[in-house]
Amino acid sequence: MASNLDSADALQCAVRLRTAVSQFSRQLRSGAAAPDGPSVAKLSVLGQLHRHGPCTPTALAGHERVKLQSLTRLLAELEAEGWIGRAPHATDGRQWLLSLTPEGLRRLKALMRSREAALARAIGATLSGEQRALLLQACGLLDRIAGALEDGGEPSPGAARPR
Repeated sequence: MASNLDSADALQCAVRLRTAVSQFSRQLRSGAAAPDGPSVAKLSVLGQLHRHGPCTPTALAGHERVKLQSLTRLLAELEAEGWIGRAPHATDGRQWLLSLTPEGLRRLKALMRSREAALARAIGATLSGEQRALLLQACGLLDRIAGALEDGGEPSPGAARPR
């Protein structure tokens, strides 16, 4: 059982992490949304399709944690702009499967490469080699925390708890 000191330390880490991740995420999103490119909301949907592959509009709304009605116009715009396409669902004639078009995938990958290059330049200009190694370790820790949050906030079975 965690002591009060451990709980206070964990809370302080949580507050600091949330603040840092929110600011960092805002910076990444604002840099990725070029004036002539897709909006932040469109990039989020495109990213979901890239990560999860073809899915129904309902599943996509679930991934985005929004109501389907909120996505309808955005999906129509992405389709009209050539980012995504739709195909009939193989087993449910009432459903459509949405996916990135080949051109949409090419454009999304170009955006991702551009943002990753900008991020790499910032890391290279800001952090020493030792700090970059620490950042890689921190990324692993963030992955573990994200996994625990997906599992309802509990560490996965067999995961070592640092003491």
